[in-house]
Amino acid sequence: MIRIDKSWSLFLDRDGVINVERNNDYVYEPSQFVFDTGVLDILSKCNDLFAHILVATNQRGIGRGLMSHQNLANVHNHMLKEIISHNGRINKIYYAPDLEDDALNRKPNTGMALQAKKDFPTINFEKSIMVGNNISDMEFGKRMEMKTVFVNTTQTQSSDHPMIDYSIKNLAALPTILQLTTH
Repeated sequence: MIRIDKSWSLFLDRDGVINVERNNDYVYEPSQFVFDTGVLDILSKCNDLFAHILVATNQRGIGRGLMSHQNLANVHNHMLKEIISHNGRINKIYYAPDLEDDALNRKPNTGMALQAKKDFPTINFEKSIMVGNNISDMEFGKRMEMKTVFVNTTQTQSSDHPMIDYSIKNLAALPTILQLTTH
C-alpha cells in the first residue's frame, strides 16, 4: 500500500491509462478519444486525495507530422471538459511531441516533471505517484523518486520488474493500493 495524504501529487500517462489506446495509432480528434472503464469516476475521487493531478504524455505523432499541436489541444480540451463534467480535475497537461528518444521532455527523460515542479513548486517527487502503461513511464517516475504504478492495459509486465512498485489492472483500481492518512 502507498500511504498518501492530501499533499501528494498524481502523475498520469494518457494513452492506455486515461483513454483506451488505439492499436498502433494515435488519437487525432476528440471523436477517437474513448475513456477507459471507470476513469471518470476514479478521477472524481482523486480530487479529494491529491494536491495535484497532472498528465505527462509522449505524443510523437506531432513530431512525425501526423497531427498538429492544435489537433492535440482539441483532444485534450474534450478530455478535460468530460473530466470536469464528472467532478474530476487535471491541474495541467504536459506533452512531448519529440521524435528523439533523448529529448529532455520525452519520457523516460524528466523534462515534463521538471516543468511541473516549476509550475507547482509545492510538488514533492518523493510524495508523488506515476501511473503508466509502459516501462518508460516507470523509469520516468523512478528517475524523479516517485512511487510507480504499472497499468496492465496494453502491455504485460512482470510485477517484479525493478521499475514497478505496484501493478494494477486499470486506473479504476488505483484505490486498492492507496491508504489515506490524516498527516
